Amino acid sequence: MVTGLWGKKIGMTQVFDKDKVVPVTVIDLGRWIVTNVKTKERDGYDAVQVGCVKKRFISEPYSPQWLKEPKKYFSIKREIDALDTVEDLLIGKPAEFYRSLKLGDAIDVGGTTKGHGFAGVVKRHGFAGAPASHGSTMGKRPGSIGHMRSQGKVIKGKRLPGHMGVDKRVVRGLEVVSLEPEKNIMIIKGSVPGKTGSLLFVKKA
Repeated sequence: MVTGLWGKKIGMTQVFDKDKVVPVTVIDLGRWIVTNVKTKERDGYDAVQVGCVKKRFISEPYSPQWLKEPKKYFSIKREIDALDTVEDLLIGKPAEFYRSLKLGDAIDVGGTTKGHGFAGVVKRHGFAGAPASHGSTMGKRPGSIGHMRSQGKVIKGKRLPGHMGVDKRVVRGLEVVSLEPEKNIMIIKGSVPGKTGSLLFVKKA
């Protein structure tokens, strides 16, 4: 049994549940096939390698040639840990691991947050900034950086301007709202890290 599955974020929308609006995220789980199965006896650990087939090859039947030219046929290749030896998976078959999930399951979703480049303290850390009246010229500067400034040092962990985003984050305890195997999509309650089209890893909470 594998520990999770890979997918791509399609975007956010909303659904209605008993006259209540529920914000949800739609995840694309299609186009993933098994490219290799690793075993503890041969490789030292149990895992399943999967690849996301490029759109222009999705209508073609699987061929062993795909594994010889992975950059041509796969846009992404990833590995999923397995709790034990997986014997019922065949190379070239669809990786439909989402079938182990059901409505109402609690899941953890991990991804990479959106990149915001170099950001100031107001955007990066939520500082309020200086008063906007009485002639203040401070603007969005961070202010005093501590008593160690005279020594040419900055206190460790001090919140200052810098690179924002592109961090690995996991949102825990989200709920599966809908599963549509015929469309290879899953709808979960709440938001997840990343922008549209970014890679996500889903596993049971």
